[in-house]
Amino acid sequence: MENNFIVSIIIPCYNEESNIAQIYNSLLSYIKDFNYEIFFIDDGSTDNTLENIKTINKSDKQVKFISFSRNFGHQNALKAGYDSAKGDCVICLDSDLQHPPELIPEMINLWQKGYKIVSTKRKDKSSGFFKKITSKIFYRVINKLSEVKIEDGAADFRLLDKQVVQELKKLNEKFLFYRGLIPWLGFSQIQLEYLASPRFSGRTKYSFSKMLHFASDGITSFSVKPLKVSIYIGFTIAFVAFLYILYAIYIAIFTDKAVAGWTSTIISVLFIGGIQLVMIGIVGNYLGKLFIENKKRPNYIIKEKND
Repeated sequence: MENNFIVSIIIPCYNEESNIAQIYNSLLSYIKDFNYEIFFIDDGSTDNTLENIKTINKSDKQVKFISFSRNFGHQNALKAGYDSAKGDCVICLDSDLQHPPELIPEMINLWQKGYKIVSTKRKDKSSGFFKKITSKIFYRVINKLSEVKIEDGAADFRLLDKQVVQELKKLNEKFLFYRGLIPWLGFSQIQLEYLASPRFSGRTKYSFSKMLHFASDGITSFSVKPLKVSIYIGFTIAFVAFLYILYAIYIAIFTDKAVAGWTSTIISVLFIGGIQLVMIGIVGNYLGKLFIENKKRPNYIIKEKND
C-alpha cells in the first residue's frame, strides 16, 4: 500500500440487490491503492441485498455490513456508518451508482491538502422539469429560513475527516438532516460538482411523499422562523380584521347601506380558519418533534452485523 491512512466508505442500501456487486467492483477500481474498509448499511431490505453483501464479504474481509431490523431511512443509515467507521477519512455514497466513484481520488487529494470536508453538488441534466423546480424551491426556502446556507443540488456524497465524524457522533438528534448539519459544523470545506449518472438498476426509493417529508425535516430542523412567520401572519390578519370591524361599525352608524352578509362572512371565516389551521399545523410539527425527541429512542436498531 502506498498510503498509511485508512479510507472508510459508507454505502446505504435499501432493496438494491442488483446494484451491490456493481458498486463494489466500481469502487475497487478507485480505492484499491488505499487501505480501506467498506460499510454496506442494509436499511431493512426485503430482497437479497444482504445476501449479496455477504457473498462479497467472503472474498473481501474489508467489506463489512450492518443490517437494520427494519427500514429506518437513509439519514439513519448514514448515521450507522459514521458511528462505526474507523477511517482517517469517511466517504459516503449511494449504491445506485448515481454518485460517481471516479470522483473519490480527487476527494482524497483535496482532503490531503487540508480540507476537512469535501462535499459535492449535483449537476443533473436528466431530471424532469417538476423535480428541478421543486428542488430549487426547497433550497431557496430553507436558505431563507435557516442560518446555514445549503447549496442548491447538495448531495449526501461527501468526504469527512475523522475529526468531523467525531463531532457528528456527539449529535443525538432524532430528525437528521446531514445536508444542513455538516455545513453547520464549520471546518474548512470545499465543494466539487459532478454529473449524476442514471441509476444502474432498479427504481428510486425517494417517492414524492418521502421528498416532502425530507424537506419538512430539513426546514424545521434548522429554523424556528416558521413559528415567527406564523406570529406575523396572525398579527396581520388580526389587524385586517380590526379594520374591517371599524368599517362595519361606520357603515352601520353613519350610513343606511346594508353591511355585506352571508358571502363576506363565510369568506372571512374560511380564510381566517384556514390560516389558523396552517399555523396550528406548524406549531404541531415542532411540538411533535419535541415529543419524539423526548422519548430518546435509538435512531436505528441493528439486526445483524459482521464488524
